[in-house]
Amino acid sequence: MKTIRRFCLKATILLCVLLFLILPTNHVFASGNMLLPESGSNDNLIEYKGVIIDKKTGDALAFASINVVGTNISSVSNTDGQFSIKLPQTISNAKILVSFIGYRNKQVLLADLKDGKPRVELDPTAVQLPELSVISKDAAELIRAVLEKKRENYSDSLVSMTAFYRETIKKNKSYASLAEAVLAVDKLPYNSSRADIVHLYKSRKKTDYAKIDTLTFKLLGGPFSCLSLDVMKSPEVLFTEDMMSNYEFIFDKSTYIDKQMVYVVDFKQKFNNAEPLYAGKLYIDAQTLALKSAVFSLNISDKDKAASIFILKKPLNARVYPIEAKYRVDYRERGGKWYFNYSRIELGLKIIWKRKLFNTNYFSTLEMAITDWGKSAGKKTLDSKDRLKSTVIISDEASGFSDPVFWGEFNVIEPEKSIDTAIKKIQKQLEKK
Repeated sequence: MKTIRRFCLKATILLCVLLFLILPTNHVFASGNMLLPESGSNDNLIEYKGVIIDKKTGDALAFASINVVGTNISSVSNTDGQFSIKLPQTISNAKILVSFIGYRNKQVLLADLKDGKPRVELDPTAVQLPELSVISKDAAELIRAVLEKKRENYSDSLVSMTAFYRETIKKNKSYASLAEAVLAVDKLPYNSSRADIVHLYKSRKKTDYAKIDTLTFKLLGGPFSCLSLDVMKSPEVLFTEDMMSNYEFIFDKSTYIDKQMVYVVDFKQKFNNAEPLYAGKLYIDAQTLALKSAVFSLNISDKDKAASIFILKKPLNARVYPIEAKYRVDYRERGGKWYFNYSRIELGLKIIWKRKLFNTNYFSTLEMAITDWGKSAGKKTLDSKDRLKSTVIISDEASGFSDPVFWGEFNVIEPEKSIDTAIKKIQKQLEKK
């Protein structure tokens, strides 16, 4: 049981929350004028926008992968299916490759997006039930094979990446905090046990303390939480060979991405284990046995045990417990190797106040998308004092929301409708001030 507990704690401390009374402060926001990569003028960039939808139903496809053909530049669609890509004018004749599990890949000319055709329609792939190979008849054995082939399938060298990071905090249905950052990530080899290295390029954040009232909800180590979801670099986040016996693995219906088959494995913790573990789906490339995507959630049925994982500090006059904890991680393949591409964490907390009539719900979302990698990802810095610590909390006050070209050349995740509305409100507030 001690072994299980040790793995469980390491696996679930992906997002630590600080809850405590506000002290009067006057933080100054530090915009990233440090560590910026070398680049050309923003005037030489063209921004392309679009929306990815199911051709048959018209439904938006969230978290679809968008890659500029022939480059390492990439992005993902938001929950509304929207995306944007900034590119130099010199490659304006390029194409983007759009892919989504269960659909055929589609290449689109960038020029088409600028010609008033922002809708990218993907065709669902007709799913056939193929005959399973020997290794894939037992779902647990398939997962063991995925873990054994990690060294073969995933990068064995350091990769310099550029990433866009966003975190939001909502009090009930209203946004209380919004933070965004562009980061340089030194992604260490998958055979290394060392943590990835993160540098800050540029960031902005705004917190509305009037909505938070007397409580500060802070996310500790946000960018590192997203990187910690790289379950192929850190298998203990979900399970290792020692933890396999704690789970049940069952095959779901196989699917395809374009013409390549993808195994789908459902997993959940066994009832004889009282510790909070996970349940979800694993999407595995049938040809290479590489994990392509993992979508899962934490078992929060034991509210007190689940709360002890996330909450570092809380008011004495309140009880706090999680009401949801959802996770997602996606990988992309390039040159025969697979790389971390996107991760997302959604956490909901309920705060029950003593001697108060109404409870408060807080919802936070953290997401990170790799937008470029390799030699073109940015200028590496080796000075350790510029590295972000794993306990980082992005500054409490922000500027930059009133600047429409704040991000300059950097590619970002297109804001969802609700986030876009929040940003517009922030801009109006800053203009009034």
